[in-house]
Amino acid sequence: MGAPDFVIRGRRVLAAGELGPRSVHVAGGAIAAVAGFDEVPDGCPIDEAGDAVVMPGVVDTHVHVNEPGRSAWEGYETATRAAAAGGVTTLVDMPLNSIPATVTAQAFRDKLAVAKGQCWIDVGFWGGVIPGNRAELEPLTDAGVLGFKCFLVPSGVDEFPHVGQAELRPALAVLRDLGRPLLVHAEVPDPIEQAAAAFGVADPRAYASYLASRPRAAEDRAIELMIRLSRDTGAAVHIVHHASADSLSMISAARDEGLFVSAETCPHYLHFAAEDIPDGATQYKCAPPIREQENRERLWEALNDGVLDMVVSDHSPCTPDLKQLDAGSFRDAWGGIASLQLGLPVMWTELHRRGRPIERLGEWMSGAPAALAGLRHRKGEIAPGYDADIVVWDPEASFVVKVDELHHRNAVSPYDGETLSGVVRTTYVRGRKVYDAGAHVGTARGELLVPS
Repeated sequence: MGAPDFVIRGRRVLAAGELGPRSVHVAGGAIAAVAGFDEVPDGCPIDEAGDAVVMPGVVDTHVHVNEPGRSAWEGYETATRAAAAGGVTTLVDMPLNSIPATVTAQAFRDKLAVAKGQCWIDVGFWGGVIPGNRAELEPLTDAGVLGFKCFLVPSGVDEFPHVGQAELRPALAVLRDLGRPLLVHAEVPDPIEQAAAAFGVADPRAYASYLASRPRAAEDRAIELMIRLSRDTGAAVHIVHHASADSLSMISAARDEGLFVSAETCPHYLHFAAEDIPDGATQYKCAPPIREQENRERLWEALNDGVLDMVVSDHSPCTPDLKQLDAGSFRDAWGGIASLQLGLPVMWTELHRRGRPIERLGEWMSGAPAALAGLRHRKGEIAPGYDADIVVWDPEASFVVKVDELHHRNAVSPYDGETLSGVVRTTYVRGRKVYDAGAHVGTARGELLVPS
């Protein structure tokens, strides 16, 4: 083993699924070795983590950066600064809400040109499946997208229309042959349309009215459909931002059957509960909606049991006016939670409250998302040969969220005023400090994860 450039050493290093005293040897931006606490070459620089947790950097595979086209909502520079401050070392950008959406190879090239030179962390990309773009799926894959996303209900933006079975079945056959997963916003229209009439005459400020307008049945029927299509085509299907506990048994059964079906949930579904959301508080609006407390606890059980594979942010910000903060109309407000910087402390706050160990976070927030994106060979682990993407954080420290101190573009988030445990101290991307002691370090030198 050659001499490392430097060593990160701590009493609680998470490697091979266990916390323990270790030294992480970094050379050329990669992890050269994981050794004993005292196994450090003479004269080698050491970054001492002490009793802080040293963990694989968070891999967030569900982020809406929105640039180009809607950079007033968010952009690569602000999103990746927020990510670095939250211990996220890799994110994967969704194909919407940028204009153009990432549904053609040319649109993808346009997006790459805008992102280049702006990113503080490493960034990968999903492509989109919409009606009529099946011929673009292979060119997008060749250009470097890591997989594809679709909606089964209207997405909220005209440039990314939803798909039905007529488009899904042939698209899944193509993606199966390309070896890429299809990420699915799993709600179908019929139950939502049936609830729309009641929502139309209900108080638009009432959260209970909004919750009733996106019933669990919309998710449940969508998941039933996607399991059937995965079975029929042999394609890999991933359910994004899963919120309905009623369909967890279907996901579990599909897994037992050997189907390529996986699912994620998000910190807001595991932290908030519908009963606690004030009327008019549209910063909580998302789709699917934050559901009841009993539903939340069943999501936790599914996560612990491996039915849900991972936790990612679904960072979906917008400008304050689109959130209807003054009017408080859940009917008219944009649906999306801004939370990219806060996923790790939110999850640790809830995990600690439930008496569960820190070790689970490594798989839920680093390893499993890296695997979904096809990056498990270099991201999501502290192990020799992996990128030295590492977050050092203090689980004993707490802080109060102040929305105007977060780094994403617009000062809107339902976490404003929350007391959270777990303070990020240092974030390394490929061995380089990008965030340390409350400040960003250096310049934006993150890589775009596409073929060179």
